[in-house]
Amino acid sequence: MITKDKLKDYASKLMFDMNDSEYETLEKEFEIILKQMDLIGNIKDIKDVEPMTFPFPIEGVTFREDIPTESLDIEDVLKNAKDVENSMVKVPKVVE
Repeated sequence: MITKDKLKDYASKLMFDMNDSEYETLEKEFEIILKQMDLIGNIKDIKDVEPMTFPFPIEGVTFREDIPTESLDIEDVLKNAKDVENSMVKVPKVVE
């Protein structure tokens, strides 16, 4: 069970700011999700079904092999960056 206190703790850790009604809505939504997961878990022989990675079969499609290639030079990578510091792209601070 996911309680409002747990949600407030998670929100605090993730730096979310929500009001009490939003916590209550989220708590109800998690309750529904957990009930649905229980229903799915109670399906006979569900453990024998292979998990899906896509909602329908894909035929005639091949993905390229992931082959490592030579990396770009750091100068080429940074040449279009607006602000560079210590060979890294400097971005505005977004977390206090």
